[in-house]
Order: sequence, then structure tokens, then C-alpha cells
Amino acid sequence: VRLVESGGGSVQAGGSLRLSCVMSGGDLRSFDIGWYRQAPWKQRELVASISARGTTDYADAMKGRFSISRDNDENTAYLEMNNLKPEDTAVYQCRATREHWGFYWGQGTQVTVSS
Repeated sequence: VRLVESGGGSVQAGGSLRLSCVMSGGDLRSFDIGWYRQAPWKQRELVASISARGTTDYADAMKGRFSISRDNDENTAYLEMNNLKPEDTAVYQCRATREHWGFYWGQGTQVTVSS
């Protein structure tokens, strides 16, 4: 299973980005998906998750600003990020988890938000 993220970039505060996580070598519909981020000098944290059944969950700081979704037919998961803040600057990675299979990470995509 391979995950490839894209969609990161540099935006000003208040801007938006849409991250994509494309899976190959597996069927996305069987996996729970999580988006994580790691800022310099900080621990990696969970941003949002969506189960194989479509149940979503968000970190408190992202509620109302971020939206996670999935398109199983396209084997792709998304993270829509709105009203971005400088503190959202980080490398964003997706992780796919499936019972008895373990988990898989993408390489990450950089998001930089300037004030």
C-alpha cells in the first residue's frame, strides 16, 4: 500500500487549501484514514480522521475550519482547510489503518501559513 499526499503550499492567514491523499496498492474503502501534522520542534498530532464507514472526528482546534472526506471510487481522501492560521504551519501526512493489516504513512506535504 502506498499513500501520496499533495495540495500543500504557502498561503496567507485566512486562506484555504485542500490536501489529497491518494492510495495505491489497496482499496481505500477498507481503511480508516487519519490526517496528522507535525510542526518544527513539536510532536506529531492528529488533525482529523474518517473511518471506513465515514464517521469523522476532529481535533478541537480544527473543528469548524477543517473538513475530512473520502472518495472511495477515486481511492482518495481529502482534507479541506479553511481560515488557515500561522500555527497551522506543518508537514501534513495521511495514515491509513486497517485491522490485521497495520498502518501506512504517506511522505507528507508542507503547509506554510504566513501572517
